[in-house]
Amino acid sequence: MNPLNMTGLEMMQAFQKGLVPAPGIAKTMGMDEVGDVEYGRIVFIATADERHTNPLGGVHGGFAATLLDSVTGCATHTVLAAGEGYGTTDLAIKMCRPMPFNKKLIAEGKVINVGKNLVISEGYLRDENGKLYAHATATNMIIHR
Repeated sequence: MNPLNMTGLEMMQAFQKGLVPAPGIAKTMGMDEVGDVEYGRIVFIATADERHTNPLGGVHGGFAATLLDSVTGCATHTVLAAGEGYGTTDLAIKMCRPMPFNKKLIAEGKVINVGKNLVISEGYLRDENGKLYAHATATNMIIHR
């Protein structure tokens, strides 16, 4: 299975099924599982633990930022053709409340616009009850190979 021959959607679906190895960031960030994967949308489940502590003892804001960059980027990936890549050019995040420790969070990314060279997406970080912890918008440049 050569990832370069797969569309972005096929690659994300293979990642979801465990057919391609998870990237290192998934382990670092406590991304426990991949939920829904469809064209223009992806869901990750993640849990912050002691690895994600800030100097004040709470969950570092980089936890939310990294999860939101990941889901907006992976949502972008689902709309790309085989051999195309992407890179984040802009990520705007709003924190709504402190991130909890040891609580399952649902990170959802959705594509809102696909252009010739740019994809714009949005991401949300919620708990299982739907409480919003952070949201973001991202712009990703399509890398044509």
